[in-house]
Amino acid sequence: MKRLIMLCALLLMACGVETTTEKSIDSFVRVDGANLITPTGDTLFIRGTNLGNWLNPEGYMFGFRSVNSAHFIDEMLRQAVGPAATDMFWKNFKDNYITEADIAFIASTGANTIRLPFHYKLFTNEDYMGLTANQDGFERIDQVVEWCRKHNLYVILDMHDAPGGQTGDNIDDSYGYPWLLECETSQALYADIWRRIAEHYKDEPVVLGYDLLNEPIAPYFGDDVAVLNSKLKALYRIGFDAIREVDKNHIVILGGAQWNSNFEPLEESKFDAQVMYSCHRYGGDPTPEAITSFIAFRDKTNRPMYMGEIGHNTYEWMTQFSRTMTENNIGYTYWPYKKIGSSSWVGFTAPEAWQSLIDFAESDRSSYEKIRTAREAAGGSAKLLEALNALSEAVKFENCSVDKEYIKTLGLSAE
Repeated sequence: MKRLIMLCALLLMACGVETTTEKSIDSFVRVDGANLITPTGDTLFIRGTNLGNWLNPEGYMFGFRSVNSAHFIDEMLRQAVGPAATDMFWKNFKDNYITEADIAFIASTGANTIRLPFHYKLFTNEDYMGLTANQDGFERIDQVVEWCRKHNLYVILDMHDAPGGQTGDNIDDSYGYPWLLECETSQALYADIWRRIAEHYKDEPVVLGYDLLNEPIAPYFGDDVAVLNSKLKALYRIGFDAIREVDKNHIVILGGAQWNSNFEPLEESKFDAQVMYSCHRYGGDPTPEAITSFIAFRDKTNRPMYMGEIGHNTYEWMTQFSRTMTENNIGYTYWPYKKIGSSSWVGFTAPEAWQSLIDFAESDRSSYEKIRTAREAAGGSAKLLEALNALSEAVKFENCSVDKEYIKTLGLSAE
């Protein structure tokens, strides 16, 4: 029997038939000039949303203002209700904020893609969202991938918060400067995490691609901006090479500098055929004139250009911009899927006691005495914990309101 098996294997190899379980590029969404092609040979025009705030909390999506990044929010909650209650809140929040019901609803609109922002700490043993050791990054993303497989959606994995910070603002949960561009230790960790993610998903066709860094290099750093921009291509190369060590097939997505708007630092990029680009745009002119630089770069490179983030505007503006992107072959994922109030696909209503937590968050907590005073002024830890527990329930899909008109502006339907 062994001789027969070996003989069959040799015959298959001689005929050019692959005998490994590794999938070929034709099993994945792939780049073909300025288009994306599915495994069935169809052109894919990305339409979908971002699961922002779930694995990368942002203050404004809770109604906070100055407490606007993950570590600011976490510190404030620990001051309000203590460490154990904060850890439990984060677990409940992660369990409830995105469930299969959310994924099924997104699919029901006619969307085909979800962009999934994540924090790098989900793949380390650092303190993050209630865990230290045994972080649950793969567990959470694996579950979304399985739901998306069931409901026929693609997933883009977006490193929204990178080691050291790639942006230097609240959106990357950094310390006010894009240290990743200068710190070799952070760069090594960034590469290691992408290598591990690529190894984990290398045979997963539901994953459309890897978005290496969200909105690198904010425009706030004066003369440093030009220097930082000059380092961006090399930083992308570090992440790209780490991925290609283990995954030759998945698309790698590169965003421009300054809110994914400036592609000059990526001129003459030399990576491989399975690379595409991601632009972002909020506000401004909704006509093609607003994205001429994106179109020009797309045409020059002959690679797909995709609008990874757009939104937070009037229905009329979003209708026009969706039309502009469709007519110019730029797929899009609107930001965000869910947040407090409105200006999203679905919104959750703050519980009655939530304003007390907002008041505590925005109060002066610069000393221990002031923390105690602010907590008492907000009604005490018991009232603040009540608000947190209520929010954990409010964010469930069945407790949210759907903005059908918002979704309609994207060329989708929530009927």
